[in-house]
Amino acid sequence: MQQKQPLLLTDEQMREFITNGCLILKTDFSHAFHDNLLEQLNTVYAEEGNPGNNLLPRIRELQKVFDHPVVTGALTSVLGPNYMMHAHRHGHFNALPTAGGWHKDSYWGYDRVRNHHPNWAMIMYFPQDTPVDLGPTGIMPGTQNHQKRAFEANEHPAEVLASGEAGTFALIHYDIWHRSTPNILGKPRYMLKFEFMRTELPKQPSWNNQEREWKKPANLLAPLAAHDLMWEETWNWLSGELCSLAGTASSDPQEVQELAGKLSGDETIAINAAYDLARRGQAGVNALLDGLRSDDVHVSRISAYGLAVAGSEAVDGLIAALNNENVNTVTHAVFALGELSGLAAKAVPALTELLDHPEDKIRSAVVDALGFMNSPVEDVVASLTRGLQDQNAQVRFMSSLSLSRMGASAEPAVPQLEIALDDENRYVRAHAAETLHYIGTDRAKNSLIRFLLNNRWCSTTTKANAFYP
Repeated sequence: MQQKQPLLLTDEQMREFITNGCLILKTDFSHAFHDNLLEQLNTVYAEEGNPGNNLLPRIRELQKVFDHPVVTGALTSVLGPNYMMHAHRHGHFNALPTAGGWHKDSYWGYDRVRNHHPNWAMIMYFPQDTPVDLGPTGIMPGTQNHQKRAFEANEHPAEVLASGEAGTFALIHYDIWHRSTPNILGKPRYMLKFEFMRTELPKQPSWNNQEREWKKPANLLAPLAAHDLMWEETWNWLSGELCSLAGTASSDPQEVQELAGKLSGDETIAINAAYDLARRGQAGVNALLDGLRSDDVHVSRISAYGLAVAGSEAVDGLIAALNNENVNTVTHAVFALGELSGLAAKAVPALTELLDHPEDKIRSAVVDALGFMNSPVEDVVASLTRGLQDQNAQVRFMSSLSLSRMGASAEPAVPQLEIALDDENRYVRAHAAETLHYIGTDRAKNSLIRFLLNNRWCSTTTKANAFYP
């Protein structure tokens, strides 16, 4: 059966996602479809427990959810047409009357600098009618780019609840603050969480774009933080325009000095100052480079976000910062160079040298950043192939993810990816397989098929049903 065309988001929905960091959407499956899904979930959870990363093959009907045009359209709009489903997925079961704490999800237990640009997204799918009293996920809009939690109470009037009929789902920026809410009814409540990654930089809008210019959405739900420059820059980046803020404002020394002084203040004010400095030419870049070298990790990180959108004038200073003794300064400089992507191609040799750095955190940041560099492609692929052999699982894992962004150009990495298919780490194995798919050459496909056949898993085989029918 031919898959339906994705139902792409509108301009207004994309504006809401950029500002609020979340959208509540709904599929149109029948009640019978969701009743069948729930029956399977109840059986699996009762007899086998939570299937964890095997949720999708264990509940085969669930694939129809991620083939639904509302779901594919939402993900295509935010992450581009060739997005990847991450190997980590989880079925959250909740029947408790107590609320969970506000949190951001980790990157599968690993550490990395969180992106302002939407390179990652999550879908939280509810297969049953989920009224407020059944404990839907709570989401704090506008907090996706805030490392610190700026609100104290568990309940907040701005909280968005992913409540609705069966088939309702929340599309969220990966880094947004969220929590589980109390299940007052005490009935079973499932939330099926899947994660997705962008595999190519945007060249043009991937949503149903009708208006080129940025404007705030009518449904602005982000009362805790207003980031006008960041929102506009993100809109332009998603439209294929890199570093649209660079050189658009005066480099008046007094204004630059005042903005630099705000980098150490309240997080909202600091982020806005960093993006404003990114507009101020070399004077703004220099102020951000000073912030990058700060011993205060928060000032350093926020300065890196500004440098990441400041354009080519930031590249030389960032390369120089790679020799800094402060691990956080180096990590944040690597991150900013990766975000600058093609504008920072001259940094590839210096980044490659850092693959010998003793700090796992730095080597992991390097292979992540190299995945956004499209030249010199031979050097990038060689470095990422080397990263697949690193002693640290996160470095190997991020090397594989970065190679998936290279397409057929990563063909020289195939022999090492074949070795990675037997890695001790589940995510290294899983995304070595994904990367072979994205490379798509004959050898890559043959290796992938052989791996999948050898690892064939029968979703109907259980302890009680080992062989027949």
